[in-house]
Amino acid sequence: MTRKDGLSPSLVETVAGFTAGIVSTLCLHPLDLIKTRLQVDRSPSSSRVGGSLRVIRQIFHNEGGLAAFYRGLTPNIIGNSSSWALYFLCYSNIKDAIRDLRGHPDHHLTSSDYFIASGSAGILTSILTNPIWVLKTRMLSTGSNTPGAYTSFTTGAAQILRSEGIPGFYRGLLPSLFGVSHGALQFMAYEKLKLQFQLFRRHHSAAAAVTPGEQKQSRQLGNLDFFITSSISKIFAGSITYPYQVLRARLQTYDAHLVYRGIGDAVVQIWKKEGVAGFYKGLGPNLFRVLPSTWVTFLVYENTKMYLPKLVKGD
Repeated sequence: MTRKDGLSPSLVETVAGFTAGIVSTLCLHPLDLIKTRLQVDRSPSSSRVGGSLRVIRQIFHNEGGLAAFYRGLTPNIIGNSSSWALYFLCYSNIKDAIRDLRGHPDHHLTSSDYFIASGSAGILTSILTNPIWVLKTRMLSTGSNTPGAYTSFTTGAAQILRSEGIPGFYRGLLPSLFGVSHGALQFMAYEKLKLQFQLFRRHHSAAAAVTPGEQKQSRQLGNLDFFITSSISKIFAGSITYPYQVLRARLQTYDAHLVYRGIGDAVVQIWKKEGVAGFYKGLGPNLFRVLPSTWVTFLVYENTKMYLPKLVKGD
């Protein structure tokens, strides 16, 4: 990657991802908490309509009102900001490496190239940030007044290290790695959709016979374009890969090692006790949560990436 406008592109990607992670988490943490509670609930009834409202009432009345919906905010902010910063940094550099290997720095990548780049970035990010997600899941899945619940991020980390050792921080890593396919599918679709939107705009600007400056401006994607492309790509990926999130959440709870012997046993138990619906618990609030989260994340990311170099340059 070459330096542009006084900033390294790698730094721009990192800052854009970090900012997007913080903003999206602050906006949507309560929905993430509700989704997590539904995912780790093993009772067959929790998949019924109204489960989300039941969880909301329980949290509000039993755990301290509105403040309870922000339990686990610290690990969630740390996890999301660091994950997105690392992900976009790796993803961008891997794409550049693929272009360099082909000897065409400006060459458009194929769908498989995007899939490989995003998948590789996702694997690295998952391995490095899994300990944060274990802490986040455990804090979000229990109220602060629950016996044995972690009182803080650091207390939880110390307790895991003391009672489970280093392996405790990597519970649920295998389904997390399976979940890399979600990001790979999402970014593959997102990149190809953006390219199609750009081609459409290029054709439209050429047909309109506008000035070169106006052509350049008309080819640039705007917030509505990012809104549409991120929505379609998220729905596409989410409809295929949601069950892995349920498995990951189940394997990251406090007593997972007592309930499940491993990912295979978790699949069998969920299937036998809860049926197919068990793999889709929390899907409703997840869809309600992930689309706004996707909009916020990608709009903040794309705009930060676009305007940060200009701000530094003083434009």
